[in-house]
Amino acid sequence: MSAPPRRFDHTGLQILDDDECLKLLSSVPVGRLVFTLGGLPAVRLVNFYVDERTVIFATADGDKYRAAQRGDVVAFEVDTVDPDRHLGWTVTATGHLSVVDPEEVAVLERTRPIRAWAPNRDRHLIRLAIEVLEGRRLVAWAQRPHPAEDERR
Repeated sequence: MSAPPRRFDHTGLQILDDDECLKLLSSVPVGRLVFTLGGLPAVRLVNFYVDERTVIFATADGDKYRAAQRGDVVAFEVDTVDPDRHLGWTVTATGHLSVVDPEEVAVLERTRPIRAWAPNRDRHLIRLAIEVLEGRRLVAWAQRPHPAEDERR
């Protein structure tokens, strides 16, 4: 069975499928949580792990925790870039945040402990349920389609 043909967007970036996005999402230790704070976008670096189609973060009482309590829609982004070779990828997961139930926290802590970077006194786990998953890869010039080829697709 042959691999499906690679798809590219109008800028020449390779469009990644959900399986590849989840694989890449799980491959890095740090990402950026984008949420609303006082009506404006806020971005926080977080360490995390992926559990099927959810992303789990540890946090203290604060802005991220309140966003989870409200069930806010957020974005989460991870990437890798090699500026010397002009290669890289980015994956963005979008969905609703929620607070992980305390009983489930105990199970998760035993199976996939996550260590917060800051010494949080009131530690909670929050979850991003992935509703939309998008990824792009910057590939080598020789692997990109010619612009005329894109117009014929």
